[in-house]
Amino acid sequence: MEQDRAGTRAWVLHPELKSDPDRRDPVPALDEAVALAAALPELEVAGSGIVRLPKPHPGHLFGSGKVEELGALFKANEIELVLIDGPLSPVQQRNLEKEWKVKILDRTGLILEIFSDRARTREGVLQVEMAALSYQRTRLVRAWTHLERQRGGLGFVGGPGETQIEADRRAIDEQLVRLRRQLDKVVKTRELHRKARAKVPYPIVALVGYTNAGKSTLFNRMTGAEVLAKDMLFATLDPTMRRVQLPDGPEVILSDTVGFISDLPTELVAAFRATLEEVLAADLILHVRDISHAATEEQARDVESILASLGVAEGSPRLEVWNKIDLLDADRHASARIRAERNPGLYAVSAITGEGLDDLLTAISRQLEEVRHETTLHLSFSDGRRRAWLFDQDVVQSEEQTEAGFEIKVLWTSRQEARFSAL
Repeated sequence: MEQDRAGTRAWVLHPELKSDPDRRDPVPALDEAVALAAALPELEVAGSGIVRLPKPHPGHLFGSGKVEELGALFKANEIELVLIDGPLSPVQQRNLEKEWKVKILDRTGLILEIFSDRARTREGVLQVEMAALSYQRTRLVRAWTHLERQRGGLGFVGGPGETQIEADRRAIDEQLVRLRRQLDKVVKTRELHRKARAKVPYPIVALVGYTNAGKSTLFNRMTGAEVLAKDMLFATLDPTMRRVQLPDGPEVILSDTVGFISDLPTELVAAFRATLEEVLAADLILHVRDISHAATEEQARDVESILASLGVAEGSPRLEVWNKIDLLDADRHASARIRAERNPGLYAVSAITGEGLDDLLTAISRQLEEVRHETTLHLSFSDGRRRAWLFDQDVVQSEEQTEAGFEIKVLWTSRQEARFSAL
């Protein structure tokens, strides 16, 4: 009977805390949590629900009556895993598992599971492992019901009477040190790749947005690439870069990045900072929004908040892209088009049908031209390599030979100027 099942039977709960001033609309929040669960192929979501709470119970999150009621529901539905869309303290998690006799994951644990399932590059895998260990380190209280349980031993490591939790914590710390060393090597290789890219003459355009906003589908449409593009949260984890020739404009490097999400686990914000450095390095940011989503405004605020936390300046060059207009009804579709026409920097598109993409590509070309400035350079005859670089960049406007070398007028971006100075 067990073998006929699609996977582990899971139930998703979204606690709505009435005392939380920043609480989200519970219906789209629950939908998102269910979509997160569906992103793991081994799970079968058997049911879901919103639980309204005046305030969280310190020991169980829910009150005793609700704990009993939910326990009966899970038993009747043969639930093996409960996903709670919010933070759980280690004590709350341990107590609920004991009461319900099921495995429990909070929002952070679930997102870590998804990232672990999806990471492909060596750096991505290492970052996920480190994030998971950091999270696990805070959960060690679950291992034992009391601190008196002690590990035997000869006293060579940790001394006699070391508690199991202390031993586990020390083992995790040692593993974190090993992973950090491995990651440092990978990051050095990444920096070499980034320096190599810095010599490439193309501006970088980064796609950012809430997870499942359609970034990868848009990326594929613009580049002809075959990036995984599914109607699934976190379909893309590792950054993908492709060269694109813009119509009547420059060649650019288009970068597809990991999707953002509200309440992103702090462990993962730190872990994926290197991945998101592509955004910091971009000449232009495209903020892609799923304009058909019920919580699109809240999602946009979450993205802006994460960009700010990464150090992306509010005034940095960016365009807002309202994607998935093909999913809007006729009235909302017309309204989106009108608003886009009236607001510079806003473009309504469909990555599926291609609607609005020509206007977006033209805007990208225009925006990249606007961030260029003119400079006059004086190069000696021995500066042949740097002079050749300028011509490779296609930034030379005019050149005159002087007694000492060359006087060259260039039109370039601040990024290209910085690259030239580093040559």
